[in-house]
Amino acid sequence: MNDLVRQHTALSETELEWLHLLVSEWQLLSDLSFADLVLWVPTLDGTRYVSVAQMRPNTGPTSYQDDMVGHLVPRGRRPLLDAALDEGRIVREGDPEWREEVPVRVESIPVRREGRVLGVIARNTNLLTVRTPSRLELTYLQSASDLAQMIAAGSFPFPGQQVDMDASPRVGDGLIRLDADGVVTYASPNALSAYHRLGLASDLVGQHLGDTTTELAPSRGPVDEALVKLASGWAPRETEVEGNGGVIQLRAIPLKPKGTRIGSLVLCRDVTELRRRERELITKDATIREIHHRVKNNLQTVAALLRLQSRRMDSPQGREALNEAVRRVGSIAIVHETLSQNLDERVEFDEIADRVIAMVSEISPGKVDCRRTGRFGILDAEVATPLSMVLTEILQNALEHAFTQGERGTVEVSAVRSGTGRTDGRLLITVLDDGSGLPEGFDPQRAGNLGLQIVRTLVEGELGGTFDMVRAEPRGTKVVLDIPSSPQK
Repeated sequence: MNDLVRQHTALSETELEWLHLLVSEWQLLSDLSFADLVLWVPTLDGTRYVSVAQMRPNTGPTSYQDDMVGHLVPRGRRPLLDAALDEGRIVREGDPEWREEVPVRVESIPVRREGRVLGVIARNTNLLTVRTPSRLELTYLQSASDLAQMIAAGSFPFPGQQVDMDASPRVGDGLIRLDADGVVTYASPNALSAYHRLGLASDLVGQHLGDTTTELAPSRGPVDEALVKLASGWAPRETEVEGNGGVIQLRAIPLKPKGTRIGSLVLCRDVTELRRRERELITKDATIREIHHRVKNNLQTVAALLRLQSRRMDSPQGREALNEAVRRVGSIAIVHETLSQNLDERVEFDEIADRVIAMVSEISPGKVDCRRTGRFGILDAEVATPLSMVLTEILQNALEHAFTQGERGTVEVSAVRSGTGRTDGRLLITVLDDGSGLPEGFDPQRAGNLGLQIVRTLVEGELGGTFDMVRAEPRGTKVVLDIPSSPQK
């Protein structure tokens, strides 16, 4: 709509925002009217109309099989549009049009803002299925007529009250019509069922909706005056009401077709099961985070026990083996600590990589500078856990074997992410040191070192990637990992 309005019309940005506000609300008018809506705006030169938006009803058959947005029609071809634009009134004159052997009644509703008519809504009703209307349909049509008059007068939609139609109740969910005093004159079957869910044992018609709603959803303190006013339809508001184990969503729409409030529409929807599932998901998320937190604590306890055991060992080899195990357990604990703070099973791995680098660097304080370049990005837990262990082993191997006692050097971890999708990307990781390099004849794919065996198993088995270790130029060693950035099924 933005492109069409800016390309073909002289409307200002403020007026364009008004049209957006109208389009966010007009599903209500379409459903109440059982009709298609097409918004026509005059072009810059005033010789044509351009259709900038379209809405089909959820309550009846459509009148347009094709998409009308972007169509241009010359002024004069549709007299009802001209009359509504020029005279600023709702135009209903004329016989039904026939479209593909379907009779369609066409009406035009001027869209007014601050006294100026910005465009015209063409309301198109498919008459093929017209029958003697029920009380529900008569209430719908009367409410649609009131809303149309408010649009023509510039009092609907309500400024500053943009509604999320995906989350807001719709006409078919439940509709209640109130008089000027807030007394129910009509309640649809779905609306009555929603109130029965709150514990209502009688009919709604004839009852004051604000008082009834407050009684069904009592608060611990004084009477909730805001709820009384909202359920009475005094202001355009939304809220949720909970009582008797049920939850209903309410949306009030004051009706002022001639400037004076004559009543209100209250849309309602039973969201009991939806809220129950949401609470279950919240509880599940909290439970998962708690599990990760406890796993992290248990792993830290294991690491502490291993550290205590290493201090009691006389064998330097045994002590070093236990220290390596401490670092392996610690790398896994870092991932679980990060997962315990997230709502989903995904982590920002850059933070984990930095903590792993800092942890492993402790084995060579003051000698080797370890740093990270590039970004790992967000990874699933199934990738992050083995990758943290792989990174720990490679860094540990570099710090232990690439540099002699007291020698200074650098180890750089770089990460490059490729691919735009969550499931089709890859992660290229390079660990480069400027140490002594690999010994002659060294084959990383056959080396019996436990750390390299762990790396090969995790990279090729769990991560589904490749691992290589080669001499760097002019000196040092380069380890290259190429892995998918998402779990392999």
